[in-house]
Amino acid sequence: MSTSADPPAPAPASGGLAEGELPRVVPTPQHMVGNGPALTVRGRIQLGVTAEVSDPARELVGSVLEEAGAGRVDVVDIDDVRRRPGQLTVIAGTVGHPAVDDALRAAGGEVPADLPAEGYALASKAARDGGVVAIGGADPDGIYYAAQTLRQLVAGRALAAVSITDFPLMQLRGSIEGFYGQPWSHEERLDQLAFYGDVKANTYVYAPKDDPYHRDQWREPYPADLEAQLGELVQQAIDHHVRFTFAMSPGVSICYSDPGDLDALLDKLQAMYDLGARSFSIALDDITYDEWNCPGDEDAYGEPSPGAAGQAQVDLLNVVKRDFIDGREGTHPMQFVPTEYDNVAETPYKRIIREQLDESVEVMWTGTDVVPPSISVDEAAEAAEVWGRPVFIWDNYPVNDYWWTTGRLLMGPYSKREAGLHTQVSGILLNPMNQASASKVALFGGADFSWNDVGYEPYRTWEAAADYLSGDDTRTTQALLAFFDLQHLAPTFWGDAWLPVAPELDRRLERFDASWAAGEHQAALDELRPYAELLAGAPELIAAGVADPIFHEDIGPWMESLALWSAALLATLDGLQARVDGDEDAANQRFADAAELIEAAGEVETVPGKTRPEGVVKMGDGVLDVFLTAAPGLRP
Repeated sequence: MSTSADPPAPAPASGGLAEGELPRVVPTPQHMVGNGPALTVRGRIQLGVTAEVSDPARELVGSVLEEAGAGRVDVVDIDDVRRRPGQLTVIAGTVGHPAVDDALRAAGGEVPADLPAEGYALASKAARDGGVVAIGGADPDGIYYAAQTLRQLVAGRALAAVSITDFPLMQLRGSIEGFYGQPWSHEERLDQLAFYGDVKANTYVYAPKDDPYHRDQWREPYPADLEAQLGELVQQAIDHHVRFTFAMSPGVSICYSDPGDLDALLDKLQAMYDLGARSFSIALDDITYDEWNCPGDEDAYGEPSPGAAGQAQVDLLNVVKRDFIDGREGTHPMQFVPTEYDNVAETPYKRIIREQLDESVEVMWTGTDVVPPSISVDEAAEAAEVWGRPVFIWDNYPVNDYWWTTGRLLMGPYSKREAGLHTQVSGILLNPMNQASASKVALFGGADFSWNDVGYEPYRTWEAAADYLSGDDTRTTQALLAFFDLQHLAPTFWGDAWLPVAPELDRRLERFDASWAAGEHQAALDELRPYAELLAGAPELIAAGVADPIFHEDIGPWMESLALWSAALLATLDGLQARVDGDEDAANQRFADAAELIEAAGEVETVPGKTRPEGVVKMGDGVLDVFLTAAPGLRP
């Protein structure tokens, strides 16, 4: 896996495939080969399905075929398919069904003998009689994920011919809404769940710290209107093959020894089960074990201490697992966020969890720090040993709710997580930003990595995320990548940068400085100006080319800031050009214009109440501002 901090120069998005070129599919498939010339899709097409094909999967396949050129898609039972000369036939169902297996072979694909859960085989092949597209999933999830891959095979008015065998390397993939600050809106969550389906992420954990009914007022039932919204979210998750996990965070006030608190906890979980949730998490993070919340706990467990807290928590969790999880149909393994979540040191707390917590409970871990600069296979192996089970990573990227992220969107690629982590962890969830749609850039990478960490390439997926947001419009993709570069910095919880600021702009400015120092003044200006113009045009291109309205709401202040900073960059280049041309008065005027623009940019702040913490918007700080400050002193 590449973990380089230096991205390649942005490449134009492809509008079609050259002969023999494989399509870009994200997440990266385990095995994909070409299967001849592209398939022509036209006229009336039969789509034969088995009972395991979900309505969303069937609808997605139909829409993909129509996008590729089909005039009409007739959905029929797989046993009623009748091949017609010159007409494309499409089959979807579970591997092992005779008609599915036959279609895979006819399309030049493989019939996997032992396909893991959520896996699929997909084959498409052109032929004189119209050709075949075959989808075989290990289960309904696999069929749906194959449909998401089929969506990415459309090139113009045709489908790429491929043979794919694919499956996830990690069981759990997705996000945890676990940040501090204003929780996402209902509309943002609905949009996120649909997005997770697109990128084959199968898990969303509902755990917003500032939802009072999740944490501070956890005993109280959700009001009817909020409960109805949670029910809609559960159904949206089901429709997009995502596991909705309801988390409760009672540690701020729970009395572990009080049967009434246990009943309140179980009642809250039951209410969510009744809404359709089948996955549950108990979060006991960001609390103290220096004091109990009630005298009864001291009577039951002794003086407050890490070991005593561990014992109280184990007793609670094992009861919830036994009396709630085990007693209800269709539930998934319970998840748990421990109080000591960010290291691998042996402690009395961890020892009790390791030795006494039911082995089926999944323990979440953030790495070797709250916001780790990297996560290695060896570190995850240590965590598995100390917790007594493979850990479930809660990755605090791209979350921006701590001081060092003030004014920032964290939009660099998901990177510095080591290939091979799937051998030590049960999954990875990213903790996103207050800005839901802006988080899609990192979440796109997290989904790709957790599906196939050994085939993951950070900057390849970063560009794919830009393509996704732009609808594969080349100019918009370039504008997005230039903007992402200015929001590339990622700090640890203590302020050290584990992703650098604006590496692409920094590279270009270094080349400018070298050319200028060598006396190649005009060449330096001519080379840098197109990128400056790209930055200046980015707000308009992004506004016109990105269809996601939530994304525009998220990045509004940053687009305002970018417009000012990029105008200052152009004004500065104009000033240097005037100086090269011998017009010092014009140069000084343009430098003064740039100074005014920089001052105005310093007044652009994040949306009040939307971001925690609030502050002045940052834009390539440490690179762009340094250049603009130094440039007026440059002389030919």
